[in-house]
Amino acid sequence: MPPWFGNLRNLRNLRNLRYDVPASVVVFLIAIPLSLGIALAAGAPIAAGLIAAAVGGIVAGATGGSVLQVSGPTAGLTVIVAELVDTYGWQATCAITVAAGLVQIGLGCLRVTRAALAISPAIVHGMLAGIGITIALAQVHVILGGHARSSATDNLTALPGQVMSLNPAAAVAGALTIAVMLVWPKLPAKAGALPPALVAITLATVTAVVAPLDAARVELPGDVLNVHLTPELPEGSWSGVALSVLTMAVIASIESLLSAVAVDRMHEGPRANLNRELIGQGLANSTSGLLGGMPVTGVIVRSSTNAKAGARSRTSAVLHGVWVIVFVALAAGLIERIPLAALSALLVVVGVRMVSAKEIRHLRQHRELMVYVVTAFGVVELNLLEGVLLGIGVAVLQALYRLTHTKIRTEHTGEHWHVVVEGSLTFAAVPKLNRVLSQVAPGATVDVDLRVDYLDHAAFEVLHAWRTTHERRGGRVDIDEIHESWYENAASGTPSRRKSAAATVSTFFPWAVRRPEARRRRICCTG
Repeated sequence: MPPWFGNLRNLRNLRNLRYDVPASVVVFLIAIPLSLGIALAAGAPIAAGLIAAAVGGIVAGATGGSVLQVSGPTAGLTVIVAELVDTYGWQATCAITVAAGLVQIGLGCLRVTRAALAISPAIVHGMLAGIGITIALAQVHVILGGHARSSATDNLTALPGQVMSLNPAAAVAGALTIAVMLVWPKLPAKAGALPPALVAITLATVTAVVAPLDAARVELPGDVLNVHLTPELPEGSWSGVALSVLTMAVIASIESLLSAVAVDRMHEGPRANLNRELIGQGLANSTSGLLGGMPVTGVIVRSSTNAKAGARSRTSAVLHGVWVIVFVALAAGLIERIPLAALSALLVVVGVRMVSAKEIRHLRQHRELMVYVVTAFGVVELNLLEGVLLGIGVAVLQALYRLTHTKIRTEHTGEHWHVVVEGSLTFAAVPKLNRVLSQVAPGATVDVDLRVDYLDHAAFEVLHAWRTTHERRGGRVDIDEIHESWYENAASGTPSRRKSAAATVSTFFPWAVRRPEARRRRICCTG
């Protein structure tokens, strides 16, 4: 590498600053209220959310593999953190965060990131929907001047009583925040350029100070930059602790990787190195835990904002973390004027938006809605891990159902018959295949469309034997294969080659894109 190459690279980075600095300010303005609200919802110290925002920006931004991804505390881990705080206490939760970060580093070194992306989007979106419902039900009580209960069911059943005993001051601050969050994005472009969350929290805080409203406010320690939240080893079953570490690591990793992939679609810069991104997320989590902060992940809201604000490099994410530290050091008193009800209202809006109507319609079109609903219900009624496992179980059963339930239909006009076979043609479908083929009139001309992604030997034998017999009786059989050449290979004695990994995934996971060669074959055969 010539010596002048480094100088040119540094010059390019300096030119990017005019894009990265403004973008970092926009992201910082979003990060402050969200980080405070997420810490509140998780039952963590308020300062822990700010620590996580700073560490996520600086450490993950500097060491991760995604150029424009911004990391910090996320609503997706709120339920997990809340359960850990209730079970082990905050300092033990910090130790679990450190261990989860080390697990992420190990997974990144083992290069397993692509496997994580094979998890069904129905499960991921169902998990997020369940988390969103849980957060919203809990934070509504804070808006009304009360406190959240231990479960979503308890929060729901206690809601009527909470409404009857609401705190008017808290309700006003919360209602104002929700109204601004809903209305602000619909204003003209110049006004809408300001982050709705920042505007909502600012207006609610000003109203609470000027009115004045007698509502609970944010409380920070005297020296917020020196909180002394030293991690401590959890007390209790080590198997439970290990499961908690693994759960946090897996959920944080999946959310970060999905966010990185989504952000790649928003810019034309370098693509994300997912293994490096996972290592960077692990370093950030371990650092955040050691400093007494919350766990972090790549956050799609901040990352997409970063990309849309015109960021060009990872400098934007790093600077956003620096701005968080500067703000806390110079303006901690302003944070303490924020009503808790306003932060809770912000989280109610975030939680409701995690139940995406667009994703529901999309999953319904792909017949994945059941997996989504079961996962969301499991997260709400049981817990996050059991809900996800329940969703995986339903997804596996659905995949097995599709493999063992083949669609076979016929239509005929006079002596011409048309037989269409869709799905996976295996031994399980042989009785149905025999029954349908036996209905074909002797001597008829038959077109058989095999729209199958797999044909096993038992099904081939039945189909081939019927074809041979039918042609001996004077009939004619044309077999057209839409996706693969299973029948042709078997009839010619060529060993059937199992599909590539990507195509195998598409059998079990219908959201996966089929191989380009499969699409070309389908186009050629169908005209």
